Amino acid sequence: MRIRRMDLTFTALLLPLDALALYAAAVSAYSLRFSRFVTEVRPILQNLNFTEYISAASLFVVVWIGLFALAGLYSPRPRKAWNELGRLILACGAGTMVVIATVFFRREITTSRFIILAVFGFSVVYVWLGRLVLRTLRHSLLYWGVGHKLFVVVGSSTAANDLAKTYKSRPVLGVTVVKQFKTWNEEARRYIKTMKEKDSLDGIILAEPDMAKEDALDLIAFAEENHLTFRYLADLFAAKFTNILVTTDTGIPVIEAKRTPLDGWGRIAKRFFDVIFAVFFLILFSPLLLISCLLLLIEDGLPVFFQNERVGEQGRYYKLYKLRSMWRKFSIGPQFKDGDKERLELEKKLIKQKSIKQGPVYKIANDPRITPIGNFLRRWSIDELPQFWNVLKGDMSIVGPRPHQPREVSSYAPHHRRVFAIRPGITGMAQISGRSDLEFEDEVRLDTWYIENWSLWLDLYIVLKTPFAVLYRKGAY
Repeated sequence: MRIRRMDLTFTALLLPLDALALYAAAVSAYSLRFSRFVTEVRPILQNLNFTEYISAASLFVVVWIGLFALAGLYSPRPRKAWNELGRLILACGAGTMVVIATVFFRREITTSRFIILAVFGFSVVYVWLGRLVLRTLRHSLLYWGVGHKLFVVVGSSTAANDLAKTYKSRPVLGVTVVKQFKTWNEEARRYIKTMKEKDSLDGIILAEPDMAKEDALDLIAFAEENHLTFRYLADLFAAKFTNILVTTDTGIPVIEAKRTPLDGWGRIAKRFFDVIFAVFFLILFSPLLLISCLLLLIEDGLPVFFQNERVGEQGRYYKLYKLRSMWRKFSIGPQFKDGDKERLELEKKLIKQKSIKQGPVYKIANDPRITPIGNFLRRWSIDELPQFWNVLKGDMSIVGPRPHQPREVSSYAPHHRRVFAIRPGITGMAQISGRSDLEFEDEVRLDTWYIENWSLWLDLYIVLKTPFAVLYRKGAY
């Protein structure tokens, strides 16, 4: 979404900007202490080597950045300017106390108290000024409509009208109301569907207190199905969501039902996690991948890689990479010349006769189309190693819901589409809990729980447990 990408960019810029500001504060304090103006008042009793000073300052920059994070100064949610200044002063004060305590316990009595106090003052000023520049730039972009979220308001109440007017008069709030509907009806449904297909809509705000419960629930399901952010006025529902965000920018409490805590720095951290692990595993398994490719080439010729269309985050299509495990004469896809119709008919017949799963997703046991080498690769999940390239491309994550084919997704119920809230993964809760032996509804429940309770520790746990699931070979076909 437009504003999410902009907010992530500005949030990510805060850390290097703060680090530069802290280094500048350290250099300014040192320069001031040794300036003629100060030395005439307070003569230098002990010379302080600049190289050693900067080396020590580097350590404390890391400590102060950590204190800033603990103070909530890197939250992706924008704060009021004075609230941020208060947190900054407290964090810098705590950082100064750390410096003083370090000097005391190391008994460095020659350390300049003037420099310590000057670093505190310069840090507050420089960090604050840097953040003001970013804040001003962000507000300027929002004022000109850059980075706005596009919403439809549903409701004819006074609060709904006031909300729409406020967003129009205050563009720095980052929301543009593209249309307001008095009720939830077919016209609204068609309009929202059309706008979403054009990528010209980000969400729906329900602002009608008297809306029938059935209509409200239908609207929520519609928003989920179409991957739209759903917000509602605070007094509308007593139902509890796992993750909610309350904003009062307009003077009216508005609640956003967040589908996952994977936002802001969480999203940045997960992407960093994905890239590091993908590069590591590609290097680690490159000999195994090369040997597998040679064996497949000898067994049945080219191509050894198989591209399959899958549905990813927000319902977007992408090409998933795997090692080909079926005989070429049975393989389906644009890589293989002609015969797709006959191959699809055979697959439908096998699904009807041998599928071990119920629901929209199929899994054929003892599939006769699989080669001997392909069977071995599937048993040990070696055929999925090329998907680390999908991770580097940004199509997938290391951990997430497993992606399915468009023809399977077409049979999803609305609540199944919740899994499209995040990028699909190579492994996930379902893969460490039974793999293909799980019923589809159980798989969706596990993936939904993961989406609502995501953390980096959970990702690491799943990654570490995945090899054991592969070794046990439960649910591998």
